[in-house]
Amino acid sequence: MKKFLFLLVLPAFFVCRAQDKAGKPFTISGDLSKTRAKADWVQLYYIMDGKGILDSCKVKDGKYGFKGLLEEPTISRIRAIYKTGVVPPERAQRSIAYVFIQPGKMTINSTDSFSNIKVGGSPSHIDFMKLDQMAKLYSGQIQALVSQYSQYRNNGDMVNLRKTEISLDSLSKEMNEKVYARFIQSNPRSPVALFALQQYAGSEEFDINKVEPLYNELTPALQNTTSGKSIKQRIDIYKRTTIGEEALDFTQPDTLGNPLKLSAFRGKYLLLDFWASWCGPCRQENPNVVRAFQRFKDRGFYILGVSLDRPDGREKWLQAIHDDRLTWAHVSDLQFWNNEVARLYGIQAIPQNLLLDPTGKIIGKNLRGEELEMKLSEVLGK
Repeated sequence: MKKFLFLLVLPAFFVCRAQDKAGKPFTISGDLSKTRAKADWVQLYYIMDGKGILDSCKVKDGKYGFKGLLEEPTISRIRAIYKTGVVPPERAQRSIAYVFIQPGKMTINSTDSFSNIKVGGSPSHIDFMKLDQMAKLYSGQIQALVSQYSQYRNNGDMVNLRKTEISLDSLSKEMNEKVYARFIQSNPRSPVALFALQQYAGSEEFDINKVEPLYNELTPALQNTTSGKSIKQRIDIYKRTTIGEEALDFTQPDTLGNPLKLSAFRGKYLLLDFWASWCGPCRQENPNVVRAFQRFKDRGFYILGVSLDRPDGREKWLQAIHDDRLTWAHVSDLQFWNNEVARLYGIQAIPQNLLLDPTGKIIGKNLRGEELEMKLSEVLGK
């Protein structure tokens, strides 16, 4: 889920504008006249040049429209907004649709519900619908498991929580091979193949021995797009930050604004922990990190937290450190996802961590809960 050169003028048609960016022009003409529930506004969200673009348009006489610029075909989300601002649960899923938009003139016609759409003018969307059909066999099962996972977590049922994690991991791997990999291999020229490869790689660790060969199957034209270059950058960063490599050095301000260098911690086993005060899963994992720190801090173990808090989030960052009792060193440039260290290490999701040995070599990645304590017991002794 995820600018103008000319003005499109049509009778009874509102054209909504967003901000100017480089790229090729696109227009979307939307028709809601056949839907039972009448939306008042429509939102369009997509990613361009690594930044989220959110645009909105008022519906007039059942019509709406968007125009802007795109660097390349990309996935977008359109959402119906109603006057009350509250969408009934039974209508929520039918108020969102995903469209693969691309430069040129496109049409989106909704039939009985907002999400039941027919898209014209986007060959990429046709490919996307093929991929969506392939994924449906797995997506329903994954949603059911995610729902179970939430229930077990809320109930503190760690046994079934772990079983569900294993089932989710197994199903996701099967979906990767039978859906995303097959689509890429069968459609190496389609822009949707880039989207499929992004899904295959995920936002944390990936198997470079599988991701890189799939990337190499893409046409040079796709590899040279912004998304293609981004994936290549992730592959290159992964090679530099994999287990066995020396951690990339950096300097960033600590909580007092003083520069702190990663290499200053040589001589200790160090957990480089990426987190943020606004990140729910990070805050849930913090007690596990605290427990590991308390257990091993006197045996040559230390932690350096790298926060991806927002530019206006300094106070929330400091408060979270205090509330969660994170009594170790912390740094941040308060640049959110543009945090310089996060970009250096290719961090696209948090929480994430790396465990370094006293020489600065990476010996573990994304160790959570008991896994972290088991690894520390292995290298520091029980």
